[in-house]
Amino acid sequence: MPQTLPPLTLRLAAPRGFCAGVERAIEMVERALEKYGAPVYVRHEIVHNETVVGRLRELGAVFVEELEEVPEDRPVIFSAHGVPKSVPADAETRGLFYLDATCPLVSKVHIETDRHHRAGHHVLLIGHEGHPEVIGTMGQLPEGTMTLIEDEADAESFTPPEGITAAGLAFVTQTTLSVDDTIKIVEVLKRRFPGIHAPHKEDICYATTNRQESVKAASTNADVLIVVGSETSSNSKRLVEVGERAGCPYAVLVEDADHIDWTKIEALAPRTVALTAGASAPESIVQGVVDAFRQRTDVTVEQVETSREAVTFKLPRELA
Repeated sequence: MPQTLPPLTLRLAAPRGFCAGVERAIEMVERALEKYGAPVYVRHEIVHNETVVGRLRELGAVFVEELEEVPEDRPVIFSAHGVPKSVPADAETRGLFYLDATCPLVSKVHIETDRHHRAGHHVLLIGHEGHPEVIGTMGQLPEGTMTLIEDEADAESFTPPEGITAAGLAFVTQTTLSVDDTIKIVEVLKRRFPGIHAPHKEDICYATTNRQESVKAASTNADVLIVVGSETSSNSKRLVEVGERAGCPYAVLVEDADHIDWTKIEALAPRTVALTAGASAPESIVQGVVDAFRQRTDVTVEQVETSREAVTFKLPRELA
């Protein structure tokens, strides 16, 4: 007699997975390979997902960390996270042909940062030290004209440079932060410096916000939250944190179904599992996780949709 599988409700959060900026960046590498042939060089991972990077590497993309690794006769693409101003300047000095896959929403933050600097403001960047997007944004301005604020403690302890008043301060944010955490940091800055200049429009991107809202909805009263994404993906890590704060007792980030601790899942014997994916994770991996649960449980799939997205970004004219 066949074994009866345990029942499980699998809540698929929507929206999830690829955002418009990621889709544009990946398509840029694919189009460049078609137009210019392999190899095409990419400075840093085009997006933070091992599966995506691995597939592009098989097509002929070569991922490097520094421009000095790029030969002068091949094109180079800058990643979706953005780069310091020094990088395109170095490329031009060497005569390299480059394409910039920086997400337009990250570019918006760069433009804001430059505008504040030209207005004489000292800029505070809310973000995570060492993340490529933060490195790129900090690299938009001369050293000493921007300060990184990572948390509420940094916001409380920050002292403006000599001669800078509250009206001479401005803040911008990394696009992939926790919305709730960022609100708390901004509240501290506005309390301490009432005249600080805020972004005209929220810097945290639409995709980050939407995915966090859908995770909150899907994780409520769920026993387990699985976030598909890479360890290097900031927005994916934030989704795990959002699920935990929504009350989910076990939230985990996995690269794919093979990286799920199935022994742990079986021990928890969940009745409801929430499933989502970071903005750089392919839908095919999500479906692989769904299939893996089908093999182990009697699955009922529910879609938990909190918003719909219709955002697209144009390719640069060289690849259009």
